Amino acid sequence: MQLLGQISDVGKDSRRGGYSRPVFSTAETDLRGWFVAAAQQRGLQVETDRNSIIWAWWGEPGPDAVVTGSHLDSVPGGGAYDGPLGVASALSAIDLMRRRGQEPRRPLAVAVFPEEEGSRFGVACIGSRLLSGSIDPDKARNLTDADGNTLAEVFRANGTDPEHLGMDSERLAGIGRFVELHIEQGRGQIDLQAPVAVASSILGHGRWRLSFGGQGNHAGTTLMTDRSDPMVAAAQAVVDIRRIAAAHPGARGTVGRISPIPGGTNVIASRVDLWMDVRHQADEVTAAIVEEIHAAGRRIAADEGCTVTLSEESLSPTVQFHPGLASELLGVLGNVPVLESGAGHDAGVLAASLPTAMLFVRNPTGVSHAPQEEIETADADAGAVALADVLAHLTDAEAPPC
Repeated sequence: MQLLGQISDVGKDSRRGGYSRPVFSTAETDLRGWFVAAAQQRGLQVETDRNSIIWAWWGEPGPDAVVTGSHLDSVPGGGAYDGPLGVASALSAIDLMRRRGQEPRRPLAVAVFPEEEGSRFGVACIGSRLLSGSIDPDKARNLTDADGNTLAEVFRANGTDPEHLGMDSERLAGIGRFVELHIEQGRGQIDLQAPVAVASSILGHGRWRLSFGGQGNHAGTTLMTDRSDPMVAAAQAVVDIRRIAAAHPGARGTVGRISPIPGGTNVIASRVDLWMDVRHQADEVTAAIVEEIHAAGRRIAADEGCTVTLSEESLSPTVQFHPGLASELLGVLGNVPVLESGAGHDAGVLAASLPTAMLFVRNPTGVSHAPQEEIETADADAGAVALADVLAHLTDAEAPPC
């Protein structure tokens, strides 16, 4: 919590509340600089790879490395702990291992991944997707933000050559295990009265854009009977997305962003884009829900004299974390609960390439991606201690002499 206090003023959002720290904004760049300085103060070797992931090594990089870490970017108006808690806890765990006199026998690194939230370029976990080869580099380079800047342009302006983006097989091969600590983004640990938990899985999830096209026109001179209004179609679609998702037990369907074109108060829109997030444990159910939503959108558009198109922006299948690694964590930590995650994480993306696991730290509000996200100091300390215990075990750290 002391480390997090050093960055508590960075990226505060006076309009939304909470924090807005999109990748390579001034706020997120300042946080990257904070992490580099904090790592160097601890004598860690810091490097930034070709995908803009920052690595801070305790000792020399080498094979069978144990890696921990998280991200520093946020959703618009997000909480203070989603991402930064994992980074600060990793540094604190290293401090604790040193105070105990524990020296890792395997290479140990803290990694900070860019654009985990996807709040700037629309695709989550860009850094880990590029590292693992789960996104085509050309697709990544051509992603654009709300101002029309491409990812390639933004990365280049911040010191990363976009021509070198993509899968890094050599670095992946050198990682033996990855453990990410994260604030819990729900109520599981509140209900179980558990400060620390281990993750079992991540719900399959994706992001899609529905674009309704209509006839832009004057709000005052166009009779209600003469309109092809895509905003009306989009509004009905939002309600249908909730209805359709609710009909599938365990599913989540959310519309968090709508963009009317041209966006004037006295203008009937010519196009309305809405972005939906759909999640379910079974990937085939996720696909079925999206198709049902698309079919409903086509009916709505026809009724309103509009058109509709559906485009997939990202898709992550359900992830089951490595059972052997999860068992090791439970062996170290004892009788802590095992919870599934409804939220995506870099650990989930990397799970297809190497053994990964996650630790959750209790969030007493159960609220995340919002300013009300909270953590208690005792729980933050418990999480850092748990991470130190896990890292000491995984690196076969030498115990202090008796």
